[in-house]
Amino acid sequence: MTSWQPDVLGPGYEQHRIDLGEDPDGEGRIDATLVRRVPHADETPTGSVLYVHGFSDYFFQTELADFFAARGFAFYALDLRKCGRSLQPGHTAHFVSDLALYDAELERALAIVRAEQAGDVVLAAHSTGGLILPLWLDRRRTPGERGDGVAGLILNSPWFDLQGAPYLRSVGTEVVKLVGRVKPTTVIKLPPGDAYGASLASSHFGEWEFNTAWKPISGFPVTFGWLRAIRLAHARFHRGLDIGVPALVLRSTRSHVASDYSDAVDSADAVLDVRQIARWSGCLGGDTHVVPIEGARHDVFLSTEGPRKRAYEVVDTWLRQEARLVVGPQELPAG
Repeated sequence: MTSWQPDVLGPGYEQHRIDLGEDPDGEGRIDATLVRRVPHADETPTGSVLYVHGFSDYFFQTELADFFAARGFAFYALDLRKCGRSLQPGHTAHFVSDLALYDAELERALAIVRAEQAGDVVLAAHSTGGLILPLWLDRRRTPGERGDGVAGLILNSPWFDLQGAPYLRSVGTEVVKLVGRVKPTTVIKLPPGDAYGASLASSHFGEWEFNTAWKPISGFPVTFGWLRAIRLAHARFHRGLDIGVPALVLRSTRSHVASDYSDAVDSADAVLDVRQIARWSGCLGGDTHVVPIEGARHDVFLSTEGPRKRAYEVVDTWLRQEARLVVGPQELPAG
């Protein structure tokens, strides 16, 4: 029996700590945190969603949870080791030396979801989570078969390649691999910038409230060892996967990377290069739909009202017509 405790999101949300023991990367004891939205009395879920966040992020998007609940899904979200609710003193935020290490909490979380809920599971992820989940699915499935009760994958601006100048993906990556192997927690010196975080936060120019200790406005520092793990994962992804389930990829129609906030940040991906998302989505294998959302932010579900509503419409249509998973007729979030 899984033990659930009240979550920081308040009534209607609970959390369960997944003990992962000693950190393979040497930073003491670690755990992950599974969050669930408690179904309302008039809700009878026929499936489940398991959501995974990105870098410098954690789960707080209750509107997204309500959207899936209205379509017959029990909603769960996982704060990975050293991220969000799982970040503890002595931890290097989000640090992991190999993305495959996340398999431990992903397997445990999926087992809990499947034990509590009947029906298929839809996986959903944002940004770095959108790199982690496809690689995990590819590792765990039996060739030629769908993945053990997982029925589909929804990726929100997945991080499929390193953005920026071409040399960063060649010579720069070799430097990252070398330093990341010998000095993994050394911080990479990057230009400061808070444009994206400021566009989201209600305390700045946005409409969303979140814990800035878990999602800093300027993001967490990037370490050589973590970026090495990302680049190795990118290389594996680019060789092609076979995730075995239908996939929906959402992205903005354009990128606008800036250090300081301006109105342009509100209608573009201010973090990733959307052309790279378009280029590499075919590496998922199988039935993949890529849908650009005009005016979307990096997290399309934290976009302004119009693009956000469009993103929900796309997901709703995909669930009904492509994945054939929805039975609930409920309306889209008002925005």
